[in-house]
Amino acid sequence: MNRYALPPRPDTLDAPPRTAWLVASGDLRESANVAGWPTQVELERVVTEALDAVGWEVVRAHDVDPTTGHGFVSSQRMGLDVFRTIPPDAPLVVAEAVWQYSHHVLAGLRTHRGPVLTVANFAGDWPGLVGLLGLNAGMTKMGRPYSTIWTVDGTDDWFRDGIRAWVERGVIEHDTSHVRPLPALPPSDERELGQALAEQLLGEKAIIGVFDEGCMGMYNAIFDDELLNGIGIYKERLSQSALWAEMQTVEDDEADAVQAWLEAAGMTFRLGVDEATELTPDQLRWQHKMYIAALRIADDFGLDAVGIQYQQGLKDLSPASDLAEGLLNNVRRPPVTSRDGSRVLWEDRALPHFNEADEGVAVDALVTNRLWTALGLDPATTLHDVRWGEAHGGRFVWVFEISGSVPASHLVDGYAGAEGWRQDPVFFPAGGSTINGVSRPGEIVWSRVYIADGALQVDLGRGSAVELPAAETARRKQATNPEWPIMHAVLHGVSRDQFMARHKANHLNVVYAPDAATADRALVAKAAFFDALGVTVHLCGDVDVAAP
Repeated sequence: MNRYALPPRPDTLDAPPRTAWLVASGDLRESANVAGWPTQVELERVVTEALDAVGWEVVRAHDVDPTTGHGFVSSQRMGLDVFRTIPPDAPLVVAEAVWQYSHHVLAGLRTHRGPVLTVANFAGDWPGLVGLLGLNAGMTKMGRPYSTIWTVDGTDDWFRDGIRAWVERGVIEHDTSHVRPLPALPPSDERELGQALAEQLLGEKAIIGVFDEGCMGMYNAIFDDELLNGIGIYKERLSQSALWAEMQTVEDDEADAVQAWLEAAGMTFRLGVDEATELTPDQLRWQHKMYIAALRIADDFGLDAVGIQYQQGLKDLSPASDLAEGLLNNVRRPPVTSRDGSRVLWEDRALPHFNEADEGVAVDALVTNRLWTALGLDPATTLHDVRWGEAHGGRFVWVFEISGSVPASHLVDGYAGAEGWRQDPVFFPAGGSTINGVSRPGEIVWSRVYIADGALQVDLGRGSAVELPAAETARRKQATNPEWPIMHAVLHGVSRDQFMARHKANHLNVVYAPDAATADRALVAKAAFFDALGVTVHLCGDVDVAAP
């Protein structure tokens, strides 16, 4: 007998036949969990009915909390506790109808031995699709196999057939024939430019400033130093408390000058007096101070790009970072001087900002900024959430929405087409303005840098931002978040389900080109840039790199 008190061995949990366990990862913000719970209940009904139709039972691994009124896994600790009750070999469904913090369940998923299926409702009212893609990307990063599927209401044969395949074979196979590896690029000015810029980055190196990592549980958005350093990018780890402290040093008249510049440029603001529910001048003043403070800190550290986490920590202290983020990414923006007033910081240049501190966006934004600038194009780039979409006029049109702001040059009429709306109190208790508007029609290059098989990878494709009738635009905005800017996007040669099956992130990067031919040439240069850095390049959809 051992002289020491040993911990008890865990109980052996057997998985009964034809039974799947279900978990639901939720937000860290209880207000969002409570508001989104009815939508989650409906998704779980759809999943349960689909499994019941093939003779399977669903066991929910965690009950509704009578105190909070919802049944989401709402913390990493809770996730650990929940997974201890699930048979390790049981088929497992992760159902997501809202935004979810992936780290709540990743520890359990990493060691779970049974087949895993992620499911989302294909709808716009809550960002379940965004949560699904973020979770999928996290499992891709950590090398955990999974299957995934989505449905509008559970009645389509494609969804039902997918569920049947999963219970019979433990896997759902999707069509990803739109993806192909980058071939050898023929000689061209674009290839030479991309390779030269890559050589410059590898030799001179660059610094991205990260104001705290791991925003919103996005494990997929944290890139290891070893991977970044290999392509010449290094992190300056910064604290959001330092940003808040720097904001205290910005004078009111400096912040008010930013507001005056925006109004002179044509931007309008929906102002009110209720701090709890409306946008106020005081909220705007603090946002302008954040914009100025971010530029000055970036100047202090010699940053090449910057990312603010915001949505945890600062959200309880300060109005939203979104207005600052959109301004930073635009070439034409309110001027900010150094502390001594002797220099205009990044004059006539964008300082790439990677929203939500997503380091995959950081790599992409840095590469895009340097390349588009060298091509003589507007380098304003932004991420969007892959939010939702529906067919319109015989083609599938995506709703891409960032949770706050885009560069003004992306919008119809620029700053004159931009409106400042208050962020939703459910997510942003301290308020703050968005840069709201509709993205202008035009040709885009879309991309995503992600981690798979322990290496940096990038998917590249072409698309078009399109114009929809005003009534349809209004309907789509009301179906999602009307306070956020929207892009109506058509991806070239990529169907809805192909994109969903392949995409390894909740975010997607977009950048404009003045016409289709220029966009095609710019994509070739971007592919050459990434390839020369050692990033594995995948071409998606209708992309011709043979004759730029």
